[in-house]
Amino acid sequence: MMLTAAAALHGLILAMGLILPLGVQNVFIFNQGALHKKYIRALPAVLTASLCDTLLIGLAVFGVSVLVLKIWWIKTVLMSAGVIFLAYMGWTTWKSASRKDADQPAAGDETRYPARKQITFAASVSLLNPHAILDTVGVIGTSSLQYSGTHKWVFALACILVSWFWFFGLAALGWLTGRISGSARFTAVLGKVSAIVMWLSAGYIVFSF
Repeated sequence: MMLTAAAALHGLILAMGLILPLGVQNVFIFNQGALHKKYIRALPAVLTASLCDTLLIGLAVFGVSVLVLKIWWIKTVLMSAGVIFLAYMGWTTWKSASRKDADQPAAGDETRYPARKQITFAASVSLLNPHAILDTVGVIGTSSLQYSGTHKWVFALACILVSWFWFFGLAALGWLTGRISGSARFTAVLGKVSAIVMWLSAGYIVFSF
């Protein structure tokens, strides 16, 4: 019982340390919550990000992702695709925010993504972000090696629960912030912050690779 509780606590603390820092995924979830008038309209992004994290944590804990990332060409393709994707999305997001800042109404519609685009983007920033994948494999995957059987499942479940609660809460916080500061200027600032985070993430991937 003590070891089960320790595994759960370890998973909770570890996942919080990985998921709380500012990143592309977090900025996107917050933005969708802030930009939509109804919280429920941001749920496609929340659910997609949560499911993607669940997949990555499961693969990391049970060792599948480690085997994949040992193949150099898969790792290279993954990182290259991630850099190109983040650079392109940063550019389109900045352009959209700049038009919003100039009071052109069409830009708000571009950053307030419909369900299909939310799902596509959330899945992309989750699964095409090599930095996040390597963190999950290197930290959560490595930490899980000290557990086996039921305790490993408890550790994985704790990490997954943190992810789900965090994304739902982050979207809710964005929604509340958007209701308080619902202006074109606020929307433009959110978009530009998101773009900068994407570019910094792409640069970090290139530097680390």
